[in-house]
Amino acid sequence: MSVHKAISAHSKKQHELVKSFVGLDTMREQAIEAAVALCKEGKNFSVDNINAVTQQINELAKNNGIVPTRKYVTEEMVKEYVNRLTNQ
Repeated sequence: MSVHKAISAHSKKQHELVKSFVGLDTMREQAIEAAVALCKEGKNFSVDNINAVTQQINELAKNNGIVPTRKYVTEEMVKEYVNRLTNQ
């Protein structure tokens, strides 16, 4: 394989990893927004969906090193965030 083809293949693989990360990160943000909205309304909410996507992101990051990891979210973190929003 020529150097040019090897570099192209490597770049394509990295681009696919970044695209996967962006898609997962968008899903995670949407899940966070949904939990925050429910919490603001005083309704029950779960962070399970957030953390399931977070796990996928962290697995992706662990295997390649070019995309960042994300922190797992607790219900307390969501409540604290909503509390800060309402007390501004």
